[in-house]
Amino acid sequence: MNILTGEASDDFFGGDVPAAARELLHQAARAQAEQRATLLWTAQAIAPRSLAILYALCKHHAGRREFEQAERAALRGLQEAARQVGLPEDWRALERGAPPPGIDFHSDGPARFWLFMLKALAFIGLRSGRPDEARELLDLLAGVGAAARVGDEVTAALLAGAAGPTGPIGPLSPG
Repeated sequence: MNILTGEASDDFFGGDVPAAARELLHQAARAQAEQRATLLWTAQAIAPRSLAILYALCKHHAGRREFEQAERAALRGLQEAARQVGLPEDWRALERGAPPPGIDFHSDGPARFWLFMLKALAFIGLRSGRPDEARELLDLLAGVGAAARVGDEVTAALLAGAAGPTGPIGPLSPG
């Protein structure tokens, strides 16, 4: 069962999950929300490089407004995806203008997952009262992943609306 959709499936966003951890994901999908985190973090301990588990953790905690835990999972997911695709571990090290050469953000895989984790961190930053950090992440997304839309425009609209048209946050940079 897919933890996010409730449908019977062994397809998880972020790729394959080792068998032992997959069973824990299925258990988490059937569990009460209070028990789900324990099952997901256990699965992550069994398969620390599994992007799918990190995504499920991030979504679970963000959905419960447990932003500190969601950020922890998103940062781990971002770092692991960066490692898998050959991006710098620290997202701040990337140039803002264009995608790094040889990185395909359009196809499913760790590069696209990396974009989704940037978007998740922007959302978490915004909801945690860190609009400047959210803006920085969204600016990076607009530069390196502009053509590979990942839904960041929703977070950008929330950020723009957080301060109003003349507030201290102001519009996002073009991209």
